[in-house]
Order: sequence, then structure tokens, then C-alpha cells
Amino acid sequence: MVHTRRTRRRRTLVPAVLFAAGLTLLAACGSAAGDGREASTASAAASPSRSAGSTDSKASADLLLAAEEGRPDAVREAIAGGADIEARDDRGRTPLLLAATGDHDVAARILVEAGADPDAQDDQDDSAWLVTGVTGSVKMARVLIPAEPDYTLENRYGGTSLIPAGEHGHADYVREVLKSTDMDVDHVNDLGWTALLEAVILGDGGKDHQEVVELLLDGGADPSLADGEGVTPLQHAEDKGQDEIAALLRAAGA
Repeated sequence: MVHTRRTRRRRTLVPAVLFAAGLTLLAACGSAAGDGREASTASAAASPSRSAGSTDSKASADLLLAAEEGRPDAVREAIAGGADIEARDDRGRTPLLLAATGDHDVAARILVEAGADPDAQDDQDDSAWLVTGVTGSVKMARVLIPAEPDYTLENRYGGTSLIPAGEHGHADYVREVLKSTDMDVDHVNDLGWTALLEAVILGDGGKDHQEVVELLLDGGADPSLADGEGVTPLQHAEDKGQDEIAALLRAAGA
């Protein structure tokens, strides 16, 4: 009987103990849930309406316009307001590409420091770096070089930035690129032209193009590389009556 009473007592006590423990656990959970709700509410109150990492469409539109117009303060304000630094306009141009196209170096520097991509290409395959070959802007090139652009990136003609620079006679730009980058001086575009060929074929033979040809030759350009039809730079220069350039090419072993 003693054993029976003890057994019954244990059977009676165990549910009671479990019931009490359950109440304690529920109370603790309720308290924790309350604390969690309070913490969540406090966190929500402390957080800005825009979550971290999100972007603001109006700020992005403002950034595109500010970059295009070269307004550094407005660029900073738009970035601080949550603008997407890789936003695109209706032609696929990013803020950095717009700044580079307009040669707005201060605005471009702000964007580069914010992490903008110098290789982002638009609907015409132009990028901020590739555009510098067209504009010939040394100051913009110096802004973009620290961003480590891809110097093998090609424009819609299959050319690197050095090729349009040769066409336009941008001697200072060619000098800067040859000094500061490892760009292939003999890259051939889809037309079968190198920067040297482009300087001769599309150049006017004047002093600027003469200087470009001399810089390219000093930079290691091969004067014997012919175009897609087998015509060499020297033959083009002679056909166009570019006597000074022809002389430079002969002196280089063409």
C-alpha cells in the first residue's frame, strides 16, 4: 500500500509539475514575444522609410540629369538621396557615361569614387572609357584610369579607344594612353584597321595626325600591318599625298 500511495502521488504530481512548468514557459514566451515586438517596433521607428541598399527612382533620374549637365553638387545630392549609380537613360547610358561624354571630370570623379562602372556600355556599345578616345580628353582618362577600366573593351566597330583617337588626331590622349595603360597598340577593329591605319586613312595628314603616327610608332605599332585588303599604312599615306607621314613610316621600317 505504501508503494501504491507513492506511485499514485507521483502520478498526481507529475502532471501538476508539467502544468506549472508549462505556465512558466508560456509566460516566458509571452514576455520574449513582447520584447521582440517592442524591439521590432523600435527598430522600425529608427529605420528610414527606404531600406538599406534600395534606390530611389526620382533620385536616379536626377543623377542622370546632373551627370549629363556636369553639376557635381547635384550628383552628390542624388547619390546621397539613394540614386542608383548605374541607372540608365532611354539610350542605355549611365551617369558616368553621360559625364564622360560631356567631359565633366569633377562629376565623373564623384561617380568613380562612389563605385561607378567605367565599362558599362550603352545601346551603341559606348562606355565611359571608350568615349574618351572620341573626345580625346586626357583629364577624363586620368579620372577613369584609377577605376581600372577594361582596355580590351570594344566599341560598335570592334575598336578600342586608341583607334578613334588616331582618327581624330588626339595626340595628347594617345600619349597618355600609351604611357599609363597596357592597351594593345596594334588592335585590329572590324574594318581591319589599327590605330595607325585609322590615323592615316581617316586623318588629314596634318601636324596632329603626324604626331599621332609618331607616337604610335614609338609605342611599338607595327608599320607593316596592312588593312583587310592588304594595303599598308605607307601605301595609304602615299596615295593620300601625306608626305610627312610617309616619311615617318619609312623611317620606322615600313
